[in-house]
Amino acid sequence: MPSIFDTDLPRNPANHAALTPLAFIQRTAELYPGRLAIVHGELRQSWGQTYARCRQLASSLQRHGIGRNDTVAVMLPNTPPMVEAHFGVPMAGAVLNTLNTRLDPEAVAFMLDHGEAKAVIVDPEFAGIMKKALALRQSKAPLLVIDVEDALYGPGQPIGSIGYEAFVAQGDAGFEWDYPGDEWDAIALNYTSGTTGNPKGVVYHHRGAAINAISNILEWDMPKHAVYLWTLPMFHCNGWCFPWTVAARAGVNVCLRRVEARAIFDAIRQHGVTHYCGAPIVHGLLVNAPDELKAGVPSGVKCMVAGAAPPASMIEGMERLGFDLTHVYGLTEVYGPATVCAKHEAWEQLAIGERAALNARQGVRYHLQRDARVLDPETLQPVPMDGETMGEIMFRGNIAMKGYLKNPGATEEAFRGGWFHSGDLAVQYPDGYIKIKDRSKDIIISGGENISSIEVEDVLYRHPAVLAAAVVAKPDPKWGETPCAFLELKPGAEVSEADIVAHCKQHLAGFKVPRAIVFGELPKTSTGKIQKFELRKQAGSAAAIDV
Repeated sequence: MPSIFDTDLPRNPANHAALTPLAFIQRTAELYPGRLAIVHGELRQSWGQTYARCRQLASSLQRHGIGRNDTVAVMLPNTPPMVEAHFGVPMAGAVLNTLNTRLDPEAVAFMLDHGEAKAVIVDPEFAGIMKKALALRQSKAPLLVIDVEDALYGPGQPIGSIGYEAFVAQGDAGFEWDYPGDEWDAIALNYTSGTTGNPKGVVYHHRGAAINAISNILEWDMPKHAVYLWTLPMFHCNGWCFPWTVAARAGVNVCLRRVEARAIFDAIRQHGVTHYCGAPIVHGLLVNAPDELKAGVPSGVKCMVAGAAPPASMIEGMERLGFDLTHVYGLTEVYGPATVCAKHEAWEQLAIGERAALNARQGVRYHLQRDARVLDPETLQPVPMDGETMGEIMFRGNIAMKGYLKNPGATEEAFRGGWFHSGDLAVQYPDGYIKIKDRSKDIIISGGENISSIEVEDVLYRHPAVLAAAVVAKPDPKWGETPCAFLELKPGAEVSEADIVAHCKQHLAGFKVPRAIVFGELPKTSTGKIQKFELRKQAGSAAAIDV
């Protein structure tokens, strides 16, 4: 028999609306139309102007036959058109596909075809790559190419049929866009790195985008009118959903074409930046910058670091700089960050080393994520919360992708047992905090003993000469595998293999000390992550040393 609470109480437009981050810019433009929204070089654009331009973009897309569930790709740096695309494209009902700007033409061509893009917006810096990608497409479907002009880059060579400003001008600034009919509708398509084959297309829905954007605010206690610096690529997990977060807070988007220490410190001083995000390498860039670049930089800037395990030395360096660091963790499949290392006041009384060790953990679930825990990958039962028993980090709840585009097998496997399987191996402490030990493929098994590459890397980062470190397995006829360390040194630093080995022996068991050490610049993705798959290829030819 129906409950009294289910009788004559229907869902209707008056009491239910689909969650969408598009509501954030609408409210902000109505409430704060004159407040600053975007800074880019000499450009100062208000929220009223930005909202009008996003509506024009949406209107123009629809006038060109692009609407619900059509894909619009963009290959843009962190510039105003990228901010506008995060609203204008879904306002048209379309799905935004932000392309990694450091991809090769073959990968771009694959994504354009796989995502069935109807239009692509291109910055002049990447016109050459896009032109090659267009020639490599297998699809014969027409593709509208829109060229962006940017005075901060300089003149470019158009490859499309229309310029971005002309395209936006064709639209109606009063365009009456619609909320999604269902919050499960797709809002964005993001491709994974594709290190073991073609990349997978991760599909985001409006509900998840809105919920993660709100969670970002809650985890950071982000105030109204925050000034956010775009050090994090907006193509990476839609900038971890921060284009929508900043709109919700009526904040300022300070655009940044290139991530350089001088440009970051200059922007912080000039624009009063209060918040920024980045991979560990971005924060390391600031920690290791010359002192003259840091002069006059105010303390208290809030920064978010995401990565498997930022080294304790980097966390210590950020504290010395006076920046307030928050550590988050996630993957493309969970909209970027979905856990946070929430700080406790009692930690402030601890020595900096102890505090850094606590802050290096991946933490607990985001406010609006249903669950994040370490489970046995076979039984899907929780591992003991003892800080020692290893399992796999898994997620479930509101902040998870719809699935992989055109890949039902991978989607089913990723969600096996009603959990999203991250592939990251971790432990869980008695206080519930999660700490990654390694990716399942990065555990080194030497003589039957498991070695965490992250543990070895953390020790290497503590050497004063080391700027970046990565440890992978090297085949060994006796032990099966041994650790191979790849090190990028700080400018002007000199160190020998023997120095590194001696340093490691002070902090690690003998079998964990690297048996091969390679000096040189490390290969990295556009988001600053070290490409271990490239290093694994090199590890087989690295010479072993006597330790």
